[in-house]
Amino acid sequence: MRHVPDSERRARLAVRHALAPAHRVSGPEDAARAVVALHATDAPSVHLAVWARTRDTTPGDVDRALYEDRTLVKQLAMRRTLFTFPRDLLPAALSSAAARVATAERARLIRDFERAGAAPDAAAWLEQAREDVEAALARSPSALSTAQLRKAVAHIDTVVPGRSGEQWSAPQILTLLGAQGSLVRGPSTGRFPTARPLWTLPSRWLGGPVAAMEPAEGYREIVRRWLHAFGPGTEDDLVWWLGATRATVRTALAELGAVEVSLDGLASGWLLPDDLDPVPDAGPWTALLPPLDPTVMGWKHRGFYLGPHHGALFDTRGNAGTTAWVNGRIVGCWVQDADATVRVRLLEPVSDEERTSLEARAALLTTWLAGSRSPTGYRSPAMRAHAPDDSHVLREHVLPEGKPQ
Repeated sequence: MRHVPDSERRARLAVRHALAPAHRVSGPEDAARAVVALHATDAPSVHLAVWARTRDTTPGDVDRALYEDRTLVKQLAMRRTLFTFPRDLLPAALSSAAARVATAERARLIRDFERAGAAPDAAAWLEQAREDVEAALARSPSALSTAQLRKAVAHIDTVVPGRSGEQWSAPQILTLLGAQGSLVRGPSTGRFPTARPLWTLPSRWLGGPVAAMEPAEGYREIVRRWLHAFGPGTEDDLVWWLGATRATVRTALAELGAVEVSLDGLASGWLLPDDLDPVPDAGPWTALLPPLDPTVMGWKHRGFYLGPHHGALFDTRGNAGTTAWVNGRIVGCWVQDADATVRVRLLEPVSDEERTSLEARAALLTTWLAGSRSPTGYRSPAMRAHAPDDSHVLREHVLPEGKPQ
């Protein structure tokens, strides 16, 4: 059995995720493909994840891909998380991970509706809501906001208490229809760092219906792309990342002919059969990644790049904040000060050369942001602990020796 040590896993991460300087890509679409899809729950993170992986890309270039060329499409999918998918992967996502989310959400909504007595036949009520929302969008010359759809289809503007204390209302119903593929998040009334997407019909936004695909085929394609970008990974990694069952993952691995390999400290992982050759070290590199970045969130077992920093960099719900990287390992986080200058907060010692490289990346990001502050709902303990005027934080853990960066 081929053994893939942690050092090679970090080298693969640097190359496949387009993070090492020599392996950065040219545009938003390639950046998304490098990590299968970009996390989009935190709107600015899409643009910041593209910046980290590309050369000379502006926020406007990302907006162009999202709203003009429409080569990137936002879709609720794995683990009920909003992602930005390369357009060609949308059929696979809709048939597999998104469909699984939609099935679970629909069953929960029907159960809550019936328990609350909100509709005598909740399934029929939902079907009528879908038809009415689609009709309203078809009549409208432009995409509509949630508020506009509430007015156009008054009966979806209802509140139903859920069993866990949450409430169902029009936004959740529209989210369900989006997961089903009946609607799509189209144009946005905001631009970076905010996003206020409007709802529209897939046929209108994408120029035609999304191609149909069997669930097993969809899962197989997503797992194939994940193994290329994130492999080797464990079965647990895939089950968690996909939000799928172990049987689904095992079927996809078998159909792909995935090859079992051994990993440091773990029983085994998996690689594609044509991807078994060792990946050489990518050389020294540093990176600043946004909250919920796909590289940070891509595995369940994160020890080979996260080290002891989980408590400092993740909130209590498992959401990652910003991260600072050196040669395939997370060494800290970054924040913006009161003047929108990017500052790095170290959690472990780095060499002087590595500090200089991190400072250079922070200066580049400050320039790229051009005074724009990037608000986020995902502030890790390390981010919250960072005082805006602590410009000296990089020097607190600097080692004088180290390999040149």
